[in-house]
Amino acid sequence: MLGNADTGTYRRVTRVCHSAGMGIFDDLAAEQERLEKVLAGLDEGQWATASGAAGWTVADVVLHLAQSEEAAAGTAAHGTLRGGLAAVAGGTMDERADNAVRNERTAPAEIFARWQRARQASLAALRGADPDRPVEWVAGPLKPATLATTRLAEHWAHGLDITGPLGVDLPDTDRLRHIAWLAHRTLPYALSVAGEPAARVRCELTAPDGVAVWRFGPDDAESAITGAAGEFCRVAARRLDPAQTALRAAGPHGATALRLVRTYAA
Repeated sequence: MLGNADTGTYRRVTRVCHSAGMGIFDDLAAEQERLEKVLAGLDEGQWATASGAAGWTVADVVLHLAQSEEAAAGTAAHGTLRGGLAAVAGGTMDERADNAVRNERTAPAEIFARWQRARQASLAALRGADPDRPVEWVAGPLKPATLATTRLAEHWAHGLDITGPLGVDLPDTDRLRHIAWLAHRTLPYALSVAGEPAARVRCELTAPDGVAVWRFGPDDAESAITGAAGEFCRVAARRLDPAQTALRAAGPHGATALRLVRTYAA
């Protein structure tokens, strides 16, 4: 029951479809612009502050975002990953990303300018790419709109890594609907890499406005995850433990799905 029977107030339910139909490129730009405003106001000491990403400073996080945006720009323009992160040594993506950052650390002003250039180039390339032609990415080919969704998710998650330690507010917005969609869409991948069987899972998530409900998955799924979209997205981004949330899992696969849900490949 989506309504509140005690008050007679009923939540507006929104069926969330593919990100391509929801202004994903504009929302990616908006999320990046929000982060840009935060970064523009930092002093040298803040750039050197330990971030929420283990082992990385704020400057390191922004450098990683610049490097990954350069990769996104390249694959959106050419269809394949060339150089950059794809050429860095490492057994896992986390190792490769860490090595790439270690190899290219420099002054914060240079990192900030590099990220600004990279994000603009990536956004332009994604907007201009054939929307129906997949491009190469970390875990496999993605259509440009889906790749843009992963970029939004990464900028949002790393935005938390930056703003949290600095005590800067980063309010949840309706752009989380893209991230929630991505997390639900990649559940089959998350289950498969963990050796779990495929499962039909429904998500009913309350939007940041506290009124709208975003639905993903079949209505007749036996398993479900319900609760606040902000908590769900933080769990999927591995920034919050499910046990620290008010999210509810039901059915034979709900708890497993909540434990394994993610927004990225690893």
